[in-house]
Amino acid sequence: MSPKLSVLDLSPIPAGYTPTDALSNSVDLARQAEAAGYHRYWLAEHHNTGMLACSAPELLICRIAGATTRLRVGSGGIMLPNHSPLKVAETFRVLEAMFPGRIDLGLGRAPGTDPVTASALRRGHADADEFPQQLADLVGYLKDVMPSDHPHARVRATPVGVPCPPIWILGSSLFGARVAAANGFGFAYAHHIVPENVHAAMRLYREEFRASPFGHEPRAILAVSAVCAPAADEAERLASTADLSMMRTRSGRTRTPLPSVEEALAYVYQPDEEALRQYNRTRIHIGTPEALAGSIGALARATQADEVMINSQIHSHEYRVRSYQLLASALLA
Repeated sequence: MSPKLSVLDLSPIPAGYTPTDALSNSVDLARQAEAAGYHRYWLAEHHNTGMLACSAPELLICRIAGATTRLRVGSGGIMLPNHSPLKVAETFRVLEAMFPGRIDLGLGRAPGTDPVTASALRRGHADADEFPQQLADLVGYLKDVMPSDHPHARVRATPVGVPCPPIWILGSSLFGARVAAANGFGFAYAHHIVPENVHAAMRLYREEFRASPFGHEPRAILAVSAVCAPAADEAERLASTADLSMMRTRSGRTRTPLPSVEEALAYVYQPDEEALRQYNRTRIHIGTPEALAGSIGALARATQADEVMINSQIHSHEYRVRSYQLLASALLA
């Protein structure tokens, strides 16, 4: 049986367009994805960037869940060290109460930004090393099982009486796989960020998985980048946007919007930039529907993924929607 197919949306801001356009595009893409047979739609969290409009995924979840009827909608993810566990618990209880049975809580420990912005978000009160305790607190609030000796044992996440949405751990290393496995959570591996660890992390997650009230068996998502078009040369042309935007992101230049194909093709890469571009090509699948059905399908089988989650960074909204539609026709056949 083919893995389920889902969307990871970073709400890119294309050059020549506004953040309002980017968010409207996300709503339209969600509707189109639902019509094409996608199972899940997750919104990312990123800060202090001119390329992306996804600084508040909880707001986008509400908007997109309200604009669709069947899709599961969630965070891909909430970067927990940036937030109060109580506030996250209350936000997702409200979302679950508004859209029962359709909300996912995906959690990460990366900042989703640069160190200075992370410091501004966290105001010195949390870092990645505190993630295990923050996660324990969040679970305590969501399940109303805070230890009696906890300083906030009498605090309740409101509204009370709302089921806990499914919890997923996002990761690109063995750490996230172990956390997800130990707690019975779902696990989403970010191949589009770090492809090297995918086989080890997905294998470890299944080997170390322990059933819990959060899950009785492993649930593994493989998140990949893809650019799909009817012809291979067109896919390569569209992927030039992803090449340049990924290189700029890796080198800390994130103030500019998502470049157009024309800007990307005209850009002259310096040797160190070209090395980054070539590395980025190991993280992205580019080609026709048939070619990507082969490459993504083979990776999903090799990692025993239950679900494939696609992120497409394409300047044209029309061609981005088409890319997702072509992938659905190829991978859900």
